[in-house]
Amino acid sequence: MYVEADYDLCESNAICVGLAPQVFDLNDDEELILTPGPVPAEMEDRVRDAILQCPRAALRESSGK
Repeated sequence: MYVEADYDLCESNAICVGLAPQVFDLNDDEELILTPGPVPAEMEDRVRDAILQCPRAALRESSGK
């Protein structure tokens, strides 16, 4: 599983960071950073929850291709 962000929609609410800090982070300018590569298997449920809870629907699951 991979996750993608639409940075035009993202408002950096950081809900995703709270749910899966191993995958999501904010930089010094409060912009979303995604950990590169596939989501660790043990984090997939948390990342899916972050996708569902994103208030701007800026996150989505992808195949990584």
